[in-house]
Amino acid sequence: MPLADKIRPATLSDVVGQTHIIGKNRPLSRIIESGRIPNMIFYGPSGVGKTTVARIIAESANMRLHKLNGTSASTADIKTIVSEVDTFLGSNGILLYLDEIQYLNKKQQQSLLEYIEDGSITLIASTTENPYFYIYNAILSRCTVFEFKPVQPEELERAVRRGFTLMTEETGIEYHPDDEAVKYICRGCGGDVRKSLNTVELCSLASTDGRITVELAQQLTQRSNMRYDRDGDQHSIRGSDENAAIHYAARLVEAGDLISICRRLLVIASEDIGLAYPQAVPIVKACVDSAIQLGFPEARIPIAEAVILLATAPKSNSAYNAMNAALADIKNGEAYGFPRQLQNVHCDGEGAAVKGQHYLYPHDYPNHWVKQQYLPDALKDKVYYQYGDNKLERAAQEYWSKIKK
Repeated sequence: MPLADKIRPATLSDVVGQTHIIGKNRPLSRIIESGRIPNMIFYGPSGVGKTTVARIIAESANMRLHKLNGTSASTADIKTIVSEVDTFLGSNGILLYLDEIQYLNKKQQQSLLEYIEDGSITLIASTTENPYFYIYNAILSRCTVFEFKPVQPEELERAVRRGFTLMTEETGIEYHPDDEAVKYICRGCGGDVRKSLNTVELCSLASTDGRITVELAQQLTQRSNMRYDRDGDQHSIRGSDENAAIHYAARLVEAGDLISICRRLLVIASEDIGLAYPQAVPIVKACVDSAIQLGFPEARIPIAEAVILLATAPKSNSAYNAMNAALADIKNGEAYGFPRQLQNVHCDGEGAAVKGQHYLYPHDYPNHWVKQQYLPDALKDKVYYQYGDNKLERAAQEYWSKIKK
């Protein structure tokens, strides 16, 4: 059994980190002490205590306990659990601990709904993905979400030193970790308790004299412990902070995730910079193409150029908002018909009040513009695009205002 499992806390007081939700007068602790366990979702990175806390809660509740993992669970597994609802086994209620719930499809999640809603089943689910994106809304609305955060190095130190003590008890070898070695493990494992303890175990097994040096810790601390988010939370240029932007890009570079970086840069160029600096699109595309052709490590150079350009460029999401507004009308069923003058092929029946297309060709008029209806009748006065407050869009607004007067 791995050290991380041997040392797994049995009570909340043994859990390291998560002091914002666990501890005296903290919300999750108060809920557990009440004895009435609601449906809950634990969200956060791996190795920070989600599974441990869920198991502590499950073991403290006088309920029939079932455990499933979303990576392997089937609809049949869920039906088997549900079949116990009105039996003697489920007389005190059924608690389902569902790890990695994001891997269940919508149909599988829906199969739990009825029983969660009437209280026959209490759900405690954990996920490493943002639940507001990956979990069915009907499930989400019936659960309380608790966010678990990476454990800070100073909090991790308690678990790391406890790990070395347990290794001493198991092997009979006195382990003496240098303070710098302990601190390096705590810093280098990205707030992941499990990986920290795995590193403790590796260092202990690799030590010939019981001494754990910082050099040994550096050799065995897993490089993959660096955290990054493949799907977007850390692909950020928010707030036009070029230093933060290059930091999060560096995380992705260190993880070797070139495709994810390039895709996000291309999206940002149109979504966040947009019409305030349209030239950002071809420039970023050139940087992305260069990065893909170069590969790592040189790819980091054009990536850095694109990241800083986007972070420091003027911003406008006017085009992004205009498209979303137009899509909303289409989804609401307001996308039908065309103004008659835009229909190149038409038939004037006997009941037509006005015959002929009567399209006005803008280039035949001064400034290449003429007033006529282009939107469908139901939307003829709709305004989707609002000019941004940047120099380029203000210039375009002024230009068209003069002509359209």
